[in-house]
Amino acid sequence: MQNAKVVVPKAVNEPIYSYAPGTPERDALKKRITELKATEIEVPVIINGESIFTGNTVEMRIPHDHQHVLGIYHQAGEKEIKLAIESAMDAWQDWSTLPWESRVALFKRMASILQRTHEQTINASTMLGQSKNAFQAEIDASCEFIDFLNFNASFAQEIYEQQPPYSPDGIWNMVENRPLEGFVFAVTPFNFTSIAGNLPTAPALMGNVALWKPASSSVYSGYFLMKLFEEAGLPKGVINFIPGSGREVGPRVLESPHLAGIHFTGSTAVFQSMWKTIGNNIAKYKTYPRIVGETGGKDFCIAHESANVDALVTAMVRGAFEYQGQKCSAMSRAYIPKSIWPEVKEKYEKMVATISVGDPEDFSHFMNAVIDKSAFDSITAYIDFAKESSDAEILTGGNYDDSKGYFIEPTTILTSDPHFKTMEEEIFGPVLTIYIYDPKDWEETLGLVDSTSPYALTGCIHSRDREKIVEASKALTHSAGNFYINDKPTGAVVGQQPFGGSRASGTNDKAGSMMNLLRWVSQRTIKETFDPPKDYPYPFMDKE
Repeated sequence: MQNAKVVVPKAVNEPIYSYAPGTPERDALKKRITELKATEIEVPVIINGESIFTGNTVEMRIPHDHQHVLGIYHQAGEKEIKLAIESAMDAWQDWSTLPWESRVALFKRMASILQRTHEQTINASTMLGQSKNAFQAEIDASCEFIDFLNFNASFAQEIYEQQPPYSPDGIWNMVENRPLEGFVFAVTPFNFTSIAGNLPTAPALMGNVALWKPASSSVYSGYFLMKLFEEAGLPKGVINFIPGSGREVGPRVLESPHLAGIHFTGSTAVFQSMWKTIGNNIAKYKTYPRIVGETGGKDFCIAHESANVDALVTAMVRGAFEYQGQKCSAMSRAYIPKSIWPEVKEKYEKMVATISVGDPEDFSHFMNAVIDKSAFDSITAYIDFAKESSDAEILTGGNYDDSKGYFIEPTTILTSDPHFKTMEEEIFGPVLTIYIYDPKDWEETLGLVDSTSPYALTGCIHSRDREKIVEASKALTHSAGNFYINDKPTGAVVGQQPFGGSRASGTNDKAGSMMNLLRWVSQRTIKETFDPPKDYPYPFMDKE
């Protein structure tokens, strides 16, 4: 039995609970929210499994009720960063040589713990700290992270099983997938708890160690993820938790000669700055760092006049306004033909008018608060710009209020300028800008979609004309790393639609696929010869 081949169960996507009235998961979630709100917590820096209280603290507040303090977190400084690197490199000695089966078992256990739906800690903390409604929290913090853990385990087995297809008689050819020689710096965003969990754990699954810097606005749920890692038995130092200012943490981590990789999701500007710093430091690193990043988006919808209007309108509303548009994939610009615009406009305005905005504890709300004051100010500045412009009008929404929470109405801007500011710049909020085009300019409009934005993350085409779908797909080949036909441009599912974009949207290393895990190993080719030659001459050298 000791030599039996380990087979990782084939991964399937986690079922999504409805949280409908009367369901046990709804009751458990409401109970856990109440418990968490009643307790203020103190989140430490966590290095080598030890809690470190630096005294440099920041409050954690609820975005939809910013007077309510969930607790404080301690920020890492120069001393803690140095300690975290030392701890990670110590842990690397054993973790990097642990059999892959043992690592897989540990992360499969994490998934199993998360599947205990009666606990609801990860979902509840995501709702409170990031203002997600119950369904958005469920598909993110629970289902998607479980999928990352289970599918990555299956992908890892496939990677380790892949060996050279041929070994001649007397020779054995092998490939060893080694962990990177150093640590991976995982820098995670606020908007997806699943991504916050996946960025440090995917490299760790492949035998790497990670320094994890969560977004300052999602330290709350990040702390509970660290507790999950601990419960699952992750060895100390494999993932060190270093919340803090990006300007303080980032440069200090990037100057370490042990940096072996970056796993990043966040803004394009920050990622480009990190890449530049790595380039400037390249001579000091022990190995060339792997740089993997998913950054911004200005995600599009191009509708053909053959589109199903009801499907188009639903895709616009869900694509633009789910989780307040705070998704890298959120629909931010739409191109609608004037031949169907009157019907689209009528149905769209009617649907948007039914959207309610408020506290996610009230499950009737489709939208909740944006993440913090900085985001609120940035998003509303775009809305105010459109209000004052002669090239635009506010079709829906346009109002906002931060007196209790950072609430912004689902806002739609109609513009006559295809290069209007809100058609080109990433807003990351509940704002959709629409441009009406003449159907005879179909091909020109496809070119406009392709050239307007530097980003290339997601996009969608709505049409019932297969020829036009093919034309759009070809014209927009490099415009989106995830391209959707007759659907919204959001909601990629692990194992089904590997996620990532190119151009200014990132390195397109496709989270939720084997491609991503391959970035966290470095292959060693091994050739063993059983009867090696005993002298150097070759037959061609023999005398005639």
